[in-house]
Amino acid sequence: MTRVQTPLRPDLALIAAHVATGARVLDVGCGDGTLMAALQSERACDARGMELDSHNVAACVGRGLSVIQGDADVDLAYYPDAAFDYAILSQTLQTTKRPDRVLTELLRIGQRAFVSFPNFGHWRVRLALLLGGRMPVTKRLPYQWFDTPNIRVGTHADLGVLASRNRLLVQDSFGLQDGKVVRLLPNLLAGTSVYTLSR
Repeated sequence: MTRVQTPLRPDLALIAAHVATGARVLDVGCGDGTLMAALQSERACDARGMELDSHNVAACVGRGLSVIQGDADVDLAYYPDAAFDYAILSQTLQTTKRPDRVLTELLRIGQRAFVSFPNFGHWRVRLALLLGGRMPVTKRLPYQWFDTPNIRVGTHADLGVLASRNRLLVQDSFGLQDGKVVRLLPNLLAGTSVYTLSR
């Protein structure tokens, strides 16, 4: 039986396109393993994953993927230095307790890190808060304030400041909106932020 490849989200597709063939990759917060599967089949990568949700871990293992159950805030410390070429954190940074420490750990265990997260500085979020007076619910942020998994609300610009403060080099940064790359005013015009970081 041939497995049907799940299409990648726009941020994951752009990240995957920048991963070198045959690279060692750790996908932190890997979800159901869609990115890992694509990296293995299309880029011949040695892709490993860490995921908090047990149902997602089971889904990954069921697909034959190498995934452990773990918490990015705690369990990255168990990986040795420079164990991977790339560490990926997609749509997970905003759910961590200490994003600054998680980023530092990513770049301890990986030579480069790809990070994507919802940009809470997007104009629709700002406008909804301004006009409605309540935390907005949008297509990108479909949760109410009381049931959201997002415990951090950061903007595209905030990660640039955090990277500088932690002496992390920004190799590239841009936004995504409706599947298109946004380089002009990403803090205002993009619903998703993507950064490539190194030491």
